[in-house]
Amino acid sequence: MAAVVAATALKGRGARNARVLRGILSGATANKASQNRTRALQSHSSPECKEEPESLSPELEYIPRRRGRNPMKAVGLAWYSLYTRTWLGYLFYRQQLRRARNRYPKGHSRTQPRLFNGVKVLPIPVLSDNYSYLIIDIQARLAVAVDPSDPQAVQASIEKEGVALVAILCTHKHWDHSGGNRDLSRRHQDCRVYGSPEDGIPYLTHPLCHQDVVSVGRLQIRALATPGHTQGHLVYLLDGEPYKGPSCLFSGDLLFLSGCGRTFEGTAETMLSSLDTVLGLGDDTLLWPGHEYAEENLGFAGVVEPENLARERKMQWVQRQRMERKSTCPSTLGEERSYNPFLRTHCLVLQEALGPGPDPAGDDGYSRAQLLEKLRRLKDVHKSK
Repeated sequence: MAAVVAATALKGRGARNARVLRGILSGATANKASQNRTRALQSHSSPECKEEPESLSPELEYIPRRRGRNPMKAVGLAWYSLYTRTWLGYLFYRQQLRRARNRYPKGHSRTQPRLFNGVKVLPIPVLSDNYSYLIIDIQARLAVAVDPSDPQAVQASIEKEGVALVAILCTHKHWDHSGGNRDLSRRHQDCRVYGSPEDGIPYLTHPLCHQDVVSVGRLQIRALATPGHTQGHLVYLLDGEPYKGPSCLFSGDLLFLSGCGRTFEGTAETMLSSLDTVLGLGDDTLLWPGHEYAEENLGFAGVVEPENLARERKMQWVQRQRMERKSTCPSTLGEERSYNPFLRTHCLVLQEALGPGPDPAGDDGYSRAQLLEKLRRLKDVHKSK
């Protein structure tokens, strides 16, 4: 409830809100300067004065956790390179998996499947806040898995549903989305692993390009290229027409409820183009994200748009859900347009909230890409209360 109270306190106080945002930015700048000074002192210290490098804490996780914690900040781009390009990343993922299974033996959230005229979408809570999904053609008893990072949890759902796994759709290469590819593809001999050839997805068997379609029974699933988080990031759109239901977007780390992914391998312009690809879909499209970040993201949205009533209503609903450890997905793209700041870079209210643009005089304001970049920087240092 603290986030709601904070939003209420800020309501109608544009000047104070601007000071809050400036404080976040100045704090981030000061923190970076402090880190630079520390590195400079360490580099000029004598060998006998150097401290032994700290080992990776068992609490350190690549996936941003609740309260805005960013463990990537502790190790930076060097760790990201190791995580994505070496087996050290895989070993770290295995550690995450063991810890999450011990902490959440039944999953981090309680989920509910959605049924649409013979098609079922089943969210599977994995790791500390990830979601994998099974998309099932009930009549054909065939299933497609999206980002099956915990093969044990996904296999348990496959057996419970009594279906055959014939395809894995991988949004991107990060181990918390692709870590189960090997075990599941070996267990299910006819299973194909789909994804972008540009992303180095482990155990990829069938490369996909933008607008390629994967057909499984009544399921028609279109791949959409959405680079930015990674170079080859894909999202998957389940066409609702064959089963006369809503279309479903499996967004990986591109788009979350009231948030978007970090731009690890692209620019703000690249990420904006990818988000615009999603904005071109219908308002009734269901959003199935790769992580449970709803409460934290809505808290940040309340800082930049404290008077957004749609956000306040959604936050109240999300907090009720999370008090009972219930999942907050799916959302809809129509809802996201109303409160997700990363989809609202065209709105003047965000321009006003973030203050003058790059021009010191403030005459030119922000381009949409510049606004997105600044929002992302603010989100990276934001701490949920």
